Amino acid sequence: MGTVVMYGSVSVDGFIADVKDQPGPLFDWLSSGDVPLDDSCELTVSQTSYDYIRPYWDQIGVTIVGRHVFDMTDGWDGTPPAGVEHVVVVTHRPEPEGWDPEAPFHFVDGVEAAVATAQELAGDRLVEVAAGDVGGQVLAAGLVDEVRMDVVPVVFGSGKRYFGSVDAQHLLADPDVAVVGNRVLHLRYRVRRRSA
Repeated sequence: MGTVVMYGSVSVDGFIADVKDQPGPLFDWLSSGDVPLDDSCELTVSQTSYDYIRPYWDQIGVTIVGRHVFDMTDGWDGTPPAGVEHVVVVTHRPEPEGWDPEAPFHFVDGVEAAVATAQELAGDRLVEVAAGDVGGQVLAAGLVDEVRMDVVPVVFGSGKRYFGSVDAQHLLADPDVAVVGNRVLHLRYRVRRRSA
């Protein structure tokens, strides 16, 4: 089964969007270098960011998002982002009217079902969970193996929290990766499992 990774760009004070649900400068690092991150050449990062992010992206088999992200992106027009093969959408609502049933998107109710579906689809590849409410729910359910953050030097003060509405303590191991890029600090933490 693939490793489950909670991932997102985040402000230094822990937000993935401002109070108006906008990312502000959180993605500026994706245009702060001269190394193309993908074939579109629209994303250009520093060499250190490329060396860290590109291999990670290449390992992702499935991304899990909430219905809110799906709706905000218009479902990426039925094409999963960043070369990902499948997207699992956590939702209590049916797929949108007129949605292409052949699109590699899977609509499921609940985070446990989402992770099970994603792991089946991903095989031994990574399962990425978008940070925010759904990511926080997957973490609270004990289903996240590692947390990856692209920490951007901005303070929002308030907004949408990286870990959503998690209201319990969850211990992470010491960071096993800390990479400095242009306008970003890439961090990776393993999630400590509670002993039974």
